[in-house]
Amino acid sequence: MAQPISSGWMLYYNLLMHTVRVDLGPRAYDIVVASDSAGFGPFARRCLPGSTNALIVGDTNVEKHVQTAREQLTATGFAVETSLIPAGETSKNFFSAAFLYDKLADMAADRRTAVVAVGGGVVGDLAGFVAATYNRGLPLLMVPTTMLAMVDSSVGGKTGVNHPKGKNLIGAFHQPTGVWIDSSTLGTLPDREYRSGLAEVVKYGIILDLELFADLEMYTAEVLAKDPMSVRAIVARSCQLKASVVEKDEREETGLRAILNYGHTFAHAFEAVGGYGSWLHGEAVSAGMVCAWKLAERLGRVGPELGERQTKLLTAFKLPVTVKPEWNADSLLDSMRRDKKNVGGKMRFVLPKATGGVELVADVPETDVRAVIAECQQ
Repeated sequence: MAQPISSGWMLYYNLLMHTVRVDLGPRAYDIVVASDSAGFGPFARRCLPGSTNALIVGDTNVEKHVQTAREQLTATGFAVETSLIPAGETSKNFFSAAFLYDKLADMAADRRTAVVAVGGGVVGDLAGFVAATYNRGLPLLMVPTTMLAMVDSSVGGKTGVNHPKGKNLIGAFHQPTGVWIDSSTLGTLPDREYRSGLAEVVKYGIILDLELFADLEMYTAEVLAKDPMSVRAIVARSCQLKASVVEKDEREETGLRAILNYGHTFAHAFEAVGGYGSWLHGEAVSAGMVCAWKLAERLGRVGPELGERQTKLLTAFKLPVTVKPEWNADSLLDSMRRDKKNVGGKMRFVLPKATGGVELVADVPETDVRAVIAECQQ
């Protein structure tokens, strides 16, 4: 387990800017957690020393933030174009990717043309995939504007688009050159989307840092109120925790990085069967973590105590802890069989263990998975 935050979040309370280094050798980069947009332009110039032009990709919900990024980049000497996609998970597809490819072609983009992703996880995944594949790779700068993107999807180099039969089935690993997080952008984020991102923070507490989990229990009200110091603290800590895993298993080759998918096997099935957009990603992860804990209990791996605390905290954050009864179990199982963690047709789940943390578990009987789905649909 990663080292816990000393004295709760006090270590970060007085920091208006915090830098987390993702140490990947020649692909290393910095994550800056700031309290405003000042400094983004110079940061981008440091991260993109060979680039003179950039394509900013955003969606229709973040036009203001796209304009701010454009002004900052222009002020530091970049020639900037922008492209906006419709907001929502349904935009994470090949049609949107083709739209962005066309834009880059019209710009006569070369391998020094930077792609700057301004927005949430959908924008980051889509723009990152385009950056990974156009001209076999363009530099990528992440500017996440949602809690979920700040603590999870902007860090680690996973990019991709959805397929009708599964989430993120088409993708590539492509590390950014830097990540700029302006926590003040969360002030205008809808509460539902903000709470969705908190599911990933709870996940880090369960899998890597139980002191962070305990702090979330203690400071629930402050977190829900978007208290600036609390927000910066949980964002910085979450980035530290994810970086510590990515550094050891960048491309999911040792199995360690799989722990970041706690709750996600169920979650991706909920999103696919329910229809992308029916639940936000964090909402699906929330219910998925509850299902994963119940599955571990059923297999005799853990007792109920921490699982009950998990459910209570997720409920306090107003996140789903049950599965919609109209979702067919056969359809959910069929989606899970296509999960990227599976090997040789055998389903594998990231499940908690009695000694703490989580691990990847193979050969989980489908009868037990079906029973857990039924239990969580009641």
